Amino acid sequence: MIRQSTVIVLGSTGSIGTQGLDVIARHPDRFTVTGLAAGGGHIDLLAKQAAAFHVPQVAIADESKVGALREALEQAGASNTAIHAGRQAVIALAGCGADTVLNGITGSIGLEPSIAALQAGSQLALANKESVVAGGHLLFSAQVRDQQINPVDSEHSAIWQSLRSGRHSEVSKLIVTASGGPFRGMRREDMTEITPEQALNHPTWHMGPVVTINSSTLMNKGLEVIEASRLFDIPPERIEVTVHPQSIVHSMVEFCDGATICQASPPDMRLPIALGLSAPERLGNVAAACDWTQAAQWTFEPLDNEAFPAVNLARQCLAASEKHTAVLNAANEQAVHAFLDGRLPYLGIVDTVKAVIDQMDAELRGDPLFASVEEMGQVEHEARQRADVLINKQV
Repeated sequence: MIRQSTVIVLGSTGSIGTQGLDVIARHPDRFTVTGLAAGGGHIDLLAKQAAAFHVPQVAIADESKVGALREALEQAGASNTAIHAGRQAVIALAGCGADTVLNGITGSIGLEPSIAALQAGSQLALANKESVVAGGHLLFSAQVRDQQINPVDSEHSAIWQSLRSGRHSEVSKLIVTASGGPFRGMRREDMTEITPEQALNHPTWHMGPVVTINSSTLMNKGLEVIEASRLFDIPPERIEVTVHPQSIVHSMVEFCDGATICQASPPDMRLPIALGLSAPERLGNVAAACDWTQAAQWTFEPLDNEAFPAVNLARQCLAASEKHTAVLNAANEQAVHAFLDGRLPYLGIVDTVKAVIDQMDAELRGDPLFASVEEMGQVEHEARQRADVLINKQV
């Protein structure tokens, strides 16, 4: 008899969280959801999720939404579900010792829940790339990285799967694929009037707004290069990015003998989420496979670094220090929100991030590693403030 795994889902009302719960619903014999956490922007959905999965407890980051959540839970038939509120409540839920914690939180606020889950001995199904980008060594040791973290980003899951084909010493390079986003093929000078609606119209993936904007600027790919280097202990000069518009090949590993191993499937985040929950086993009834009875064309092209400078900027930060990558992520989050609010032009996103990094470069050049989460928070706060000053000058 298969023992059921207990699962905590962080960011349950977001794209990763909802798809993760869909996977879990298809395998009720394998998983029991023991807790949900969300920011508080989708109260009714959180209540429906709690009722559908008979969840004993939920944590909501926004303490002002407790009353509305209690009412929504009663209406959904889940009045016995315990409510915990505040940022610390989310961290505590992550660290309560579930077998697996699926972290689908967007942004560096996902770092402390990731740390709590690992310290509690849980397997961390990690979709919160900012944990790795901003937190660096605060998140994991080599042992934790190899034994407790299951990558959920499609690119890192693909690399993780492909690495099974050889030893670490046999890896020549990692190849991270990018769809190219909605503006693939455009010149930089043609992007001056891009609107949030256009940038949110991704050609192949359905994701949350911040991740979708990051995908359009290719900042997402820059963050993924940082994450891949740290997750798989591969230096950045041995990580390449190639543009693959079909989004079928999710990333590749090239080995020293010239062999390249890839993971291919139609774009569906449920596949890497499912493997993140069940590894090393694979679940059935997860996602559609490629249809080999139909003609298909897979194309690959080099990244246009002039039109999309975010990847090279991320590489520079990775080479500089952990603190630089935290500033990159924090300033980018601030700039993306400003763009979505209509306070910053599209090209201003990456330009603002670069300006903040340039401003802070000298003061970041001391100790390259953070001494604590608190120090990381201070550096991020400074980066966000400087980004806001630059953004306000453009309004």
